[in-house]
Amino acid sequence: MSGKTVWVATRKGTFKIEKSGGRWRAALVGHAGIGVNYVARDPNTKRLWALLGHGHWGAKLSISDDDGATWRDNPAQVKYPEGARYIGQDMYEDAASEVGVGWKTTVRNATLLKLWVIAFGNDGALWIGTIPGGLFESRDGGASFELNRPLWNHESRGGDLFAGEGTGETQWFGTPASEGGEFAPGIHSIAIDPRSPQRLLIAVSTAGVLETSDGGHTWRSRNKGMTMDHNPDPEAEWGHDPHLIELCQSAPDHVWQQNHAGVFFSDNGAQQWRKVSAPGEGVHFGFPVTVDAHDGKVAWLVPGRSDAQRMTIDGGLFVARTDDGGASWRQLRNGLPQEAAYDVVYRHALDNREDAVAFGSTTGNLYLSEDRGESWAVVSHNLPPIYAVRFG
Repeated sequence: MSGKTVWVATRKGTFKIEKSGGRWRAALVGHAGIGVNYVARDPNTKRLWALLGHGHWGAKLSISDDDGATWRDNPAQVKYPEGARYIGQDMYEDAASEVGVGWKTTVRNATLLKLWVIAFGNDGALWIGTIPGGLFESRDGGASFELNRPLWNHESRGGDLFAGEGTGETQWFGTPASEGGEFAPGIHSIAIDPRSPQRLLIAVSTAGVLETSDGGHTWRSRNKGMTMDHNPDPEAEWGHDPHLIELCQSAPDHVWQQNHAGVFFSDNGAQQWRKVSAPGEGVHFGFPVTVDAHDGKVAWLVPGRSDAQRMTIDGGLFVARTDDGGASWRQLRNGLPQEAAYDVVYRHALDNREDAVAFGSTTGNLYLSEDRGESWAVVSHNLPPIYAVRFG
C-alpha cells in the first residue's frame, strides 16, 4: 500500500489520506466547511473531481489538476435543460389508509437537487448521477454536460414530458437524500463495463437497476430476481431500492448489490440476481458494497441493523467479507470497536484497492486495513461526517 492515496468526501471538506512514517494521516485539502458528496480521480486524465453540495450556492463541480493542492469550479456545470419535468410523489394524510398516509403524483419542474456520483469510461466519457434522477454525460472531458434524454424520458417514469404530459404515471419513486431533503428519485450508482464502455448499469433510489448497451440510447430494467419484502408484490419489475451496485473490473459479469431488502449477487451481468443475505451472520441491511477487482466472488460490506435503526448491530462494528459469491460470510472485527459503536456507513464510504480496504462513518471515524479486512487501523476519529471514500 505504500504510495497509495485515499480521498475522503465529508460534510465539511475534502480530505487526502496518505501514509507517512508508517502511519496513515488525514489532511484537509479543499472545500473547507462545504459539503462534498463524492470525490474521485479520473483514471484517464488524472484530474480530481469533487461533487459539492454547498448550502448557499447549491450543487457544483470542483476540479483539481495538481493532486488536490488547488481547486477551482469546473467551467461547465451540470444544469437541467429548459422544459425538463418529471413526475414526483407527494405524501398526504389519508384516513382511509391503514398507515394514515397516501401518495399522489405531481408534475415538477426539474432543478438540480444533488450531484451524487461520477464515473469514468475508458473511452473518456464522464457520467454523473443526480437527484432528481437525471443522468448527465460529457464526451469532451467535462467541457459540457448533457442530460441523457432516453433515460429521462423512459416509459418507467412516465415517458417524454418535454413533448407533453406523458402517461401520468411513474415507477420511479424517491429518496430523501437531496440537499434540502426533497423526496425525489436519485441515481447513485454508475457501473461501466471495462470491456465495452457503451454498456452501463445504473441504480436508482427508488426504482431499481437499468442497463444500456449502446451508450445510453436505449435502456432496459435489470431487476429480475430482486425482491421487495415491504411490497405487496415483492417481485414487481419496478420500485426496488438498491443502495449501491458495483461490478468486478476483471469479471464484469459479476455484479454486487446492497439493497434495502438485502444483499444480491449476479454472475451474468445483472440479467438475473440472487439473494445472498445471511441474517444470522448480520449480513442483510446496509448501504455500501465494494468488490475485488480481480475476483468477482469477493466482496465486502459494512452491515447495519435496519433502516429504522441505522446503527451497528448490538453496538459492535464489523465488516463482512465473502470469498465465494455470498455462499458464506465472515465477520471481520479485529481492530474495530466492539462496544458502544454506532457508526453508520453511507453507500459510497467503502472502497478497496489491491489488499487494502477503507471505510468511513457518519460519526467521523475512518478505518483502513492493509490485509483485506483481517485487521483494522484507525486513521482518524475526528473527521466530519463522511460521505465517500475512494482510492486513487
